Amino acid sequence: MRILVIEDEPQLARHINRALVRSGHVATAKHDGLDGLEAALNDPPDLVVLDLNLPRLDGFSVLARLRQANSPARILILTARGEVEHRVKGLKAGADDYLAKPFSLEELIARIEALGRRGTTPNAADLLKVGELHMDIQHRRVTRADRTIALSPREFDVLQVLMQEPGRIFSRTELCERIWQRDHEYDTRTVEIFITRLRKKIDAGFPTPLIHTQRLVGYCVRAPG
Repeated sequence: MRILVIEDEPQLARHINRALVRSGHVATAKHDGLDGLEAALNDPPDLVVLDLNLPRLDGFSVLARLRQANSPARILILTARGEVEHRVKGLKAGADDYLAKPFSLEELIARIEALGRRGTTPNAADLLKVGELHMDIQHRRVTRADRTIALSPREFDVLQVLMQEPGRIFSRTELCERIWQRDHEYDTRTVEIFITRLRKKIDAGFPTPLIHTQRLVGYCVRAPG
């Protein structure tokens, strides 16, 4: 993958880039938010490793502008350990994953490679349809009633799992296992954030919701009626 590291500590950025290159990726680094944003928009990478505490333009602003521009890049944010509110804010703003500092390079690489994998199964159909909601897996496109819906890569993965078995209720734990493929112990509450983001994009402005919650059980996508 082509990976852009936006990290204001040059030594840490160098360590990350070296580890990425050793793992077979192409990595570049920027040390402030404005330069990082321009690089991500002018030559979109596959994935961005984004520190939140950046000079000139903070990480939240970089994240917001990338998502406003419908950037297809997967975004992994780096946060200080214990700053739970920053992790939640980042996920709600469009990040695909987070990692708390200090961290091991091995875990960072594992998270990045997990983000780089598609959520598809080998025999999955390229086109999924639930009511007026359509998904083109190959081209990573989603529309509802012919209206294009811009999703982050992780939002797309969550929705794909739900659409592959319409009407089936997935627990938070199973969704975590499907999306992250058991690579790490994830807080299953993260799923709630992605479901909330999907509801705002998929159901907002339509009279009938397609994303449903069964209390204390889980989530599903199903067509009206």
